[in-house]
Amino acid sequence: MSASLKSRLGVVGLGGATSQILPSIVTHPNFMISAGADPRPEARAQFANTFGASVFETVEELCTKGSVDVVYIAAPSHLHMEIAVLAANQGKHVIVEKPMAISLRECDLMIDAARANRIHLMVGHTHAFNAPVLKAREIISSGELGRLSMITSMNFNDYLYRPRWSHELQTEMGGGIIYNQVPHQVDVVRMLAGGLVSSVRSAMWAHDGERRTEGSHLTFLQFEDGSAASMTISAYDFFDTDEFNFWVGELGEKKDVDRHGSARRLLSGLDGAQAESQLKLSRSFGGAGHAGVQGLSRGQPTHHAHFGFLLASCTLGDVRPSNDGVLIYSSEGCRHVPVSAPRAFPEKSGVFDEMHEAIAGIRPLRHDGQWGRATQEVCEAIRISAREKREVFLSRQVPFDIRSA
Repeated sequence: MSASLKSRLGVVGLGGATSQILPSIVTHPNFMISAGADPRPEARAQFANTFGASVFETVEELCTKGSVDVVYIAAPSHLHMEIAVLAANQGKHVIVEKPMAISLRECDLMIDAARANRIHLMVGHTHAFNAPVLKAREIISSGELGRLSMITSMNFNDYLYRPRWSHELQTEMGGGIIYNQVPHQVDVVRMLAGGLVSSVRSAMWAHDGERRTEGSHLTFLQFEDGSAASMTISAYDFFDTDEFNFWVGELGEKKDVDRHGSARRLLSGLDGAQAESQLKLSRSFGGAGHAGVQGLSRGQPTHHAHFGFLLASCTLGDVRPSNDGVLIYSSEGCRHVPVSAPRAFPEKSGVFDEMHEAIAGIRPLRHDGQWGRATQEVCEAIRISAREKREVFLSRQVPFDIRSA
């Protein structure tokens, strides 16, 4: 495909994840929305009306009847492998939301299908695409602060108490924090440290008997070069690490300090799982609470997205991604290195920048199938380590540097 032509994007799954990525698609110079697929007729109708796009009930119809170059998979996690393989077999490039899949075997099948059909398979979005995180990696890699020694990643949020489908609360279906929150942390720390995790030691907790999936973890990663990372998540809607980010939320929005615990309060006012599902459905395309084209943006871009508190420590200083750039702490004090303002809100344009560069032959994917599988290996090791109370050694890691040339 000529680099001057827009890639035609088909979106699979017209729920909340799709609503978040759409602003970055419609503002991107190299992509256009051409099709959507969802089993719900009301979702298809609103999507078609919003974008003038072709809509289909199944992924197979989207791939065979739609004018599509790239398939964006925002369907439930346990369906990622099946959809990705189907799209690859139809010659479509694939962008799959995290998690890549729910097992290493499924990751292998996706990689094999991409290789056999000579298509690009990309795993995103995670917060490793955030401009401040990419700038932090650039600073660390330059060596100006000496050698990286440790990374601290910490996020306390309300994830577990946002409206959920039943499968989002079942770990084996790809639910809970291990598949939906931890990949953000793993991708970020692997990228900053060069990618090669050697071992994992972890503990996990499931505190809520009514939401039985894991809601918190504490994990130690050892890298092959001797550096290490600690990762913590608690999704129980108590403390909020946005307090450490000057009350800027995960998507880059300014937050109201008085909203502490609001997710739990809203959930407690619902009459059971069916009411929770209906609330979740109302926020998807075709739902009563979805604003269509008016809902594509929550306003002008304000700050960059983040995933809690992040600090990388080197021998000559510390690096901390901020809402608008990177803070560098050294013997000379603290200075701020700005990055370009976000292009959309929420800002997820980096995903499409990387896929466009691969399609245009500018440079290979950095977050490709092998990278996604390595992140999946860490996530699975976290579960094994916590369950068996032991250190888990890894064998399928890949470096980041060779993918950034």
